[in-house]
Amino acid sequence: MSICIGVEEEFHVLEVESGLLVPRADRVLRRLPRRTFTSELHQSAVESNSEVHGTLHELYTDLSETRQRLDIAAASLGLAVVAAGTAPLAPASSGPPTPDARYRHMVEEYRQVADEQLICGAQVHVDVPDRDTAVRVMCEVSPWLPVLLALSASSPFWQGSDTGYASWRTMLWQRWPTAGPIGCFPNAAEYDAAVRDLVRAGIISDPGMIYYDIRPSDHLRTLELRICDACPRAETVVLIAGLFRALVTDARERLRKDDTPCRGRHEWLRGAAWRAARSGLEGTLVDPATHRDEPARQVVRGLLTRLRPALEAHGDWRTVRALTEEALAEGSAAARIRRTARQEDLLACVDLLIGETRGEHRNRRTAPLGRVNLPLAGADAPGPPFGSGATEVIGR
Repeated sequence: MSICIGVEEEFHVLEVESGLLVPRADRVLRRLPRRTFTSELHQSAVESNSEVHGTLHELYTDLSETRQRLDIAAASLGLAVVAAGTAPLAPASSGPPTPDARYRHMVEEYRQVADEQLICGAQVHVDVPDRDTAVRVMCEVSPWLPVLLALSASSPFWQGSDTGYASWRTMLWQRWPTAGPIGCFPNAAEYDAAVRDLVRAGIISDPGMIYYDIRPSDHLRTLELRICDACPRAETVVLIAGLFRALVTDARERLRKDDTPCRGRHEWLRGAAWRAARSGLEGTLVDPATHRDEPARQVVRGLLTRLRPALEAHGDWRTVRALTEEALAEGSAAARIRRTARQEDLLACVDLLIGETRGEHRNRRTAPLGRVNLPLAGADAPGPPFGSGATEVIGR
């Protein structure tokens, strides 16, 4: 079985000397191919778009090489890039948006919500056969998305202060009118009609401003995961991509066996996402099977057990299990950042994030994902970047 996946990653642009977020993305982008790299709403962020891949090994190699290219381009300007939900040292004001009519409209319409959009996420695309399938799968997988958020949590600090949250990015993100959990729809026609209603009502200006935790692509035959923080370690992105592909595969199989409409009550999903944003991997999560507060380790391992058949079908089981156990043993990125802040200071946190984004942690920890037992054969050939030509992420 080979269902293709792709990733969009967002990176903060920082000044190396001060560790501060700076609006210099345009200078970095001039040194990079625009097919792979693009701008965001604010000039302090850069987005990269992976190729289309059939295996986690290929995806990991792609993400690692893309990060290296981005790091080299930034370093040549005295800058650095960081993959994290928020930058520990961010200014109170974002400055002017990236020059673009759409961006200007967003800043004028949404004011402080847009001004404070100094956050970065990681989005995962998974191939689906058609939009009807994508829309129906959304309902099935939504209860498990907060678990993926907890695995990605990397934003405990906001403008130099500890927020008490593992993912403060989530709290900022959910202020948009079309962010957070999405409802259930029986087919793509009804989902598309709901999006058109939001545009007609003037709540959003175009379908690209649908920022729910999960959504069907507006122009690709994919289902897109949007709930996650940007992750300092590329391995974490690959882990989430493997789990999300397995969730989609598992959901499609369950729908094939039971073609009835969704019977789930999803009013608890926003609360579950809040709990994941608050706790990360270090506290409790809402178990989707029981709707009860359970230790994060237990809920994550429950997801792994549920997805084992789908993971084995993709040849991902050993890799995803190993990465999951490593994540649980080491804790979330948020915990690593907080630990560094307690032991040193926020500038040391910035150094930590720069190093992990570069992949320097591989030199002192376990073997890189590329050496784990990964399927290397039978993968589809890489295709164009998932994000190329997109108008989907916050900037595009």
